[in-house]
Amino acid sequence: MLVVFQSKSAAEVLMFARHARPILQAAGKVFDTPDLPERGVITRAQLDAAIAGIERLMAADLGHDDPDDDHDDSAEHPISQPVGMRRRAWPLLAMLRQAREQGEDVTWEPAPIW
Repeated sequence: MLVVFQSKSAAEVLMFARHARPILQAAGKVFDTPDLPERGVITRAQLDAAIAGIERLMAADLGHDDPDDDHDDSAEHPISQPVGMRRRAWPLLAMLRQAREQGEDVTWEPAPIW
């Protein structure tokens, strides 16, 4: 399932549910089932803890990718490089930070079918 994260203060973030689940767990969300719920919310009261949890997850990722460094001079084409947790979580983390600045909630739901 493809999910879309939304906040009034940032552009939408699309992510596969299987990739979003560990990021949301690091953000403090607890799920009763192995699947990501179709809809959910990170309230403005939960944003500080969610941001701190995702930052810890990203710091623990020993992968080679750095979302701030897109100037990799290796001979390997970027499409062939694995995507680590740091790069995968970065757009959602940026959205959460923006939502915190604006005092807004962040929600997720299934992405519309095109």
